[in-house]
Amino acid sequence: MAELTKDQVKEFLGNMTVIELSALVKELEEAWGVSAAAPVAVAAAPGGGGGAAAAEAEEQTEFDVILTGSGDKKIQVIKVVRELTGLGLKEAKAAVDEPPSTIKEGVSKTEAADMKAKIEEAGGTATIK
Repeated sequence: MAELTKDQVKEFLGNMTVIELSALVKELEEAWGVSAAAPVAVAAAPGGGGGAAAAEAEEQTEFDVILTGSGDKKIQVIKVVRELTGLGLKEAKAAVDEPPSTIKEGVSKTEAADMKAKIEEAGGTATIK
């Protein structure tokens, strides 16, 4: 098997989607028994300067999309919820009929923003937490 250079590996990874990269990271974590989470090192800095570093290290990376209202076009919102979640008609209707309801948990910031935009385009309202 030919060895790859670092540049070839970077080029290969650069051509992957974020979802593919995320799945690869999870597979590598499981295979090697490690975690790719950045280590959080909070040093006791003089004058309490470590607070800002700790806040930066805890930046939120996973978001929840919550449907807060169905608006006037409930059927369109149900269709979007089904598309985003893969739920059946009955489950999607129940989620839209009884807001607030969590549509998707633990998604990236961009995916959450896309989902919120689709819900709002259909006439519903959503928040990201």
